[in-house]
Amino acid sequence: MFDTHCHLNFSAFDGILEKVISEAKNEGVEKFVAPGTDVETSKKAVEIAKKYEGVYAAVGIHPHHVKEIQNSKLKTQNYNLKLKIKEIEKLLTEPKVVAVGEIGLDRHIYQKTKYEDYKIDEEFIALQKEVFLAQLNLAKKYKKTVIIHNRQAKDDLLKILNTYYLLLNTSMVFHCCEPDFDLLDFAKKNHIYIGVDGDVTYDPKKQAFVKEIPLSLLVLETDSPFLTPAPLRNDQKTKFPNTPKNLALIAQKVAEIKEEKLEKIMEITRENGERLFGFKFDLKNK
Repeated sequence: MFDTHCHLNFSAFDGILEKVISEAKNEGVEKFVAPGTDVETSKKAVEIAKKYEGVYAAVGIHPHHVKEIQNSKLKTQNYNLKLKIKEIEKLLTEPKVVAVGEIGLDRHIYQKTKYEDYKIDEEFIALQKEVFLAQLNLAKKYKKTVIIHNRQAKDDLLKILNTYYLLLNTSMVFHCCEPDFDLLDFAKKNHIYIGVDGDVTYDPKKQAFVKEIPLSLLVLETDSPFLTPAPLRNDQKTKFPNTPKNLALIAQKVAEIKEEKLEKIMEITRENGERLFGFKFDLKNK
């Protein structure tokens, strides 16, 4: 199996990372992509990828962390934006960096955040869009896959992608895709992969949505340390952190929903993940 999105670079795995990767490999997870969400976690993803076989990195600035640029007191927003984009660009030359991500747009108001006075207004969304477009340009320049984060910002996202996506000439995935059929239609028309996470084991809307996703577009991801699948999420001891070894539970639920054999789901999603990140040549995306 291939866990196409797991934050092995997050602090939840400090001191236990080797055990976490080993346990996942024992459960049949052969490849992992660890996405960054800011410059520091992107650097950490690269270091982890260098150290562990089968682990690859994605580097990028998550829309939530665009708030750091907006709040910055150091010179101007424009200066800080350029500085951070330049740091992400440097990381893209590392051999095991396979994607720009996770990047995108986010209108969700987070209750838990390190940023004071976190609010969503059009000024913040405009800055998110600027950072998103700058990183899409990097993906185009370096011919890297794009990992898209979208939360409650579908209209903004599709407006940008409708004018920009075909110019990218690269693979893309809707990470932890919201159960929205406008997103699915766009994905089907443009051969964009759709990431399915642990919420498929307990969310009826996500289950109905996954039933409609073509197998050719499905990839599996744990989004570790978040979105622990059922039944583990019901137990305080196993609820957090979610780890890549739990990918098997997601595969099992997808197989059930799709009325397919587990082995088929594991094989197809692994091959889709390999095409997504350029391990296999895909005529539809090259």
